[in-house]
Amino acid sequence: MRVLATALTALAVGGLAGCGSQAATVITSQAPAAETAPLATSLATAQGLWAIVPMGDATDTGRFWQLFVRPAGPAATWSLATPPGVADNGGLVAAGTPSSLLIGFRPSQGLAFSPLATSTDAGKNWAPSVLPAALADVPDALSIAPSGTGLALLADGTVETSSPAGTWSRLTTVPALAASAAGRRCGLTGVIATSFGQNGVKIVAGSCSRTDVAGVFTQTAGGWQLTGPNLGITRSVQVLRLAGSTALLRGGTSLYAAWYAGGRWTVSPPLAGAGELAASGFGGGGSAWVLPGSGRPEVVSGPGGTWQALPAAPAGTVVLAPGTPAQALSVSGTGGTVLTVWRLSAGSWVKAQVINVPIGAGSSG
Repeated sequence: MRVLATALTALAVGGLAGCGSQAATVITSQAPAAETAPLATSLATAQGLWAIVPMGDATDTGRFWQLFVRPAGPAATWSLATPPGVADNGGLVAAGTPSSLLIGFRPSQGLAFSPLATSTDAGKNWAPSVLPAALADVPDALSIAPSGTGLALLADGTVETSSPAGTWSRLTTVPALAASAAGRRCGLTGVIATSFGQNGVKIVAGSCSRTDVAGVFTQTAGGWQLTGPNLGITRSVQVLRLAGSTALLRGGTSLYAAWYAGGRWTVSPPLAGAGELAASGFGGGGSAWVLPGSGRPEVVSGPGGTWQALPAAPAGTVVLAPGTPAQALSVSGTGGTVLTVWRLSAGSWVKAQVINVPIGAGSSG
């Protein structure tokens, strides 16, 4: 733990000293107000399933975010994989490639930058690095291409890009993107997600004030192009989540999943009446799930799929993991230190695993 913390401190000092422009991106204000998805989430990579889970109590100093992994394989079970040595009260953000997972720590306890850590062995070992600025409080603030190029959304709406060697530089800002032809067409009000498309094309997404326009922007040689799907509604559209070619959108009071392939978007039927979300995430094959603040969880299997309601989630459920079978992860116990894994079997949730998580004050492990 101490070795990783020392390495991150050294990297932060070196990164800030060697890049004068980065100091200007340390956060002093928030991006324009927009609905944002909670950080609690799950994602699938070739290494397995990952889940970011809030534990502890609900106070700023008492809540700790933990990363769990279920490696690929039919007999695999969940285990704690949080990179050690860095306080994670501010939240965790994840981005995956077929061969690695990148974790970002949102600043807390006086940090003005976001430590990063990368694993290529399902969380057994972590290599530290640093983003010398503060990550935004959204689950898709980080993305990484198979080439190693990265994107990071900062808390002031600035989007940074990195070389495979880890050198960060500014890509765009909310005012710059809003002033572009594509941004004016959308009426851009805020950026809340980053992603990479085919061939490593850089993508950012956010909220539009104009109706029936989904704010997905793709970078081309000619500048930013508005490439989001058309929902066929007369309501403002917001991109809540974006991971690769899969997006989660809100249009009016409904949610939509959308998938990009072959040069066009496929959009799911609306999930009507979906209120504020407690969590959301993605699985394999373009599947997605949402956990409403009230009501039953819903999943969609992938392109061409429709939303399917699952049985009411067990008490304390904070994250789902789609698949066969679907799984629910709940938090309980004194101080919120017990993670219970439930598997969906014959229409009911069955307890499959219990993990007691040691939480030390001021640290992730």
